[in-house]
Amino acid sequence: MNALLRPEYSFASISSICVDKSPNSTRWSIQTVFKLPPTRRDGRIGRRKCLTARALLDSATIDQLGLSESDIRNPAISSSYRSSSLPKPNQTVLDAQASVCTGPTQTRPLTEEQAFKVLDTILKSARGDLKDEEEVSKAQLGAFFAAMTIRANAFPEATQWSEGETRAMNTFWPLLVRALPSDVIFIADPEGSIMGLGSSIGPQYVGNCSSEMRLVGALREVLAGGHLGFEEVQGVLRDALPLETGTGVSESLLSAFLIGQRMNRETDRELKAYCLAFDDELGPPPVADVRSLTHYGEPYDGNTRFFRSTLFVAAVRSCYGESSLLHGLEWMPPKGGITEEQMLKFMGANTSLSPLQAKELIEDEEVGFAYVSQREARPS
Repeated sequence: MNALLRPEYSFASISSICVDKSPNSTRWSIQTVFKLPPTRRDGRIGRRKCLTARALLDSATIDQLGLSESDIRNPAISSSYRSSSLPKPNQTVLDAQASVCTGPTQTRPLTEEQAFKVLDTILKSARGDLKDEEEVSKAQLGAFFAAMTIRANAFPEATQWSEGETRAMNTFWPLLVRALPSDVIFIADPEGSIMGLGSSIGPQYVGNCSSEMRLVGALREVLAGGHLGFEEVQGVLRDALPLETGTGVSESLLSAFLIGQRMNRETDRELKAYCLAFDDELGPPPVADVRSLTHYGEPYDGNTRFFRSTLFVAAVRSCYGESSLLHGLEWMPPKGGITEEQMLKFMGANTSLSPLQAKELIEDEEVGFAYVSQREARPS
């Protein structure tokens, strides 16, 4: 507000991030300059500050870090920041998830043509016959069928199954029940009241380990459109996470649980359980010795349509003696948008700070703000 009302508080200049890479060079030069008004962190007038962030990456550094050139990319112009190590989802089912894996008023039922295409894709993937497409992942199967079950059990008429979806399911389910694993069949018809054929599998399913038994019990309530208590959600999360390949709970069951809670709109006690489930895994968090601290936790899946301003806001606020903490992730579906971690990484900043290191930066008179990745703050 002061910058709007008092000219002396306006910026002298703010340069944009620039990348200079000639065709014959493997050296990247990135520089961001903030020229800020004359102020000290205690709010009094002082010397003019100029904050400069530089990152110089040459071929030797890239080789040393084991990075490919595609990893050093500008999030503002990259079509996707998704890590190449992550398997891609099946696009046909992903498009269907965007329509049906949402709330009781926002869900858009599939047309008959869409439903037939999705179920045919799932059947071919389960049989190993899918060509020219990524296979449907276990997590996608869990999320899609959980959404269909919750819609059938608990959603208002306008967002329940369309006639086309019903016809498609009646056609494909006798084939799917022979091809899908039992955990997915349980998700699709937990009480044996939706599909008819194969109805004995869902009511009798208990999971394959002690962790899954608790998850299956909670999931029955979620798939019926119900809610859980604080201790129930916290117990499920502590049993299920961290999710390790080849061990632990089924990806289908866990994805069904997570999207099911979201579709049912979590209660305050459920949200509290998610926030505090791992609050004590690293001991008490460090407390910064500052007058006040503002947290910026923008949507972790980033922005695709609007300017992501919080990183720059935090830098400017620090020059006025206002401390800030930003937190998030590098990349997250479903949006897969631009995040603070991508921008910081592109500028050459350290995005692997521990909470204790972040505390020290927040307390530093010359810095005053920090970014903590969820990867470092909550490993689970």
